[in-house]
Amino acid sequence: MTDTGFAIAEPLRLHIDGWKRELSTARRLSPKTLEAYGRDLDQFMAFLSGHVGGTIDVADLKTLRPADLRAFLASRRKADAGSRTLARSLSGIKSFFTYLERSGILALEALSVVRTPKLPRGLPKPLSAREAKAAIGMPAELDDRPWVAARDAAAIALCYGSGLRISEALALTRADLNGPTLRITGKGNKVRLVPLIAPVRAAIEEYLRLCPFGLEPGEPIFRGVRGGVLSPRLIQLRVEQMRGILGLPASATPHALRHSFATHLLAKGGDLRAIQELLGHASLSTTQIYTHIDSERLLEAYRSAHPRG
Repeated sequence: MTDTGFAIAEPLRLHIDGWKRELSTARRLSPKTLEAYGRDLDQFMAFLSGHVGGTIDVADLKTLRPADLRAFLASRRKADAGSRTLARSLSGIKSFFTYLERSGILALEALSVVRTPKLPRGLPKPLSAREAKAAIGMPAELDDRPWVAARDAAAIALCYGSGLRISEALALTRADLNGPTLRITGKGNKVRLVPLIAPVRAAIEEYLRLCPFGLEPGEPIFRGVRGGVLSPRLIQLRVEQMRGILGLPASATPHALRHSFATHLLAKGGDLRAIQELLGHASLSTTQIYTHIDSERLLEAYRSAHPRG
């Protein structure tokens, strides 16, 4: 009998212990994740005990059907478990059954037809205009190598001033600097043109002036200190450093600057279709998420300022 009020046969308990050891040693999951996975499996076993009416053994697991798994998820949903919790629960259960299959104990096809609950799409968290401007100006103060400081400032300026993904910014070549526009190759190799505003152009030109490496027209312009193509991780680390100095939240990332670009355009009356094109979104529904952000800000202003708020 476990401390959760149901009984597990000794062979099954040993398999569960082996699975947990594998998660800890081979996959090196954190203690909190291990605890969550163990709790999820306990909840599943407790649910099964209601069907078995006694000690749960490996033989009981072999007879599971998709309907049993869906019934478990439905019971958890009824207990107010959210989609993220259900997705994690199903992930933990699948992990355990995958372990049993690798160990030659059983193979359960029922799990392959049960879909993970659809997760709600999180709203991006843009920076304020003041925070974004402070972030763009900060790299010059963080590195005593002028060309590196100019490089990081140009990359960050592209995220906010042109709405680029960091991968798109770091893939830019001289050939992509097409007069008043940038030629961007985005997801799915789709090409779009993005206006190159004066401050961003100035930041790029300053970096190119100081860059110590020869750059061919078709090569990425952003370079590491040894001359190789710059890793996005270095810009992410630079932004992390800036967060601490400027007191920005953990949500302040290079991608948050892209979100800020779209949100600030929309707040100033930018057309949603035009913003879709600038961001390179395949679907307008992806861009429409920024209308929710703007609405949330309006509601917050209403609540804080209106007498009846």
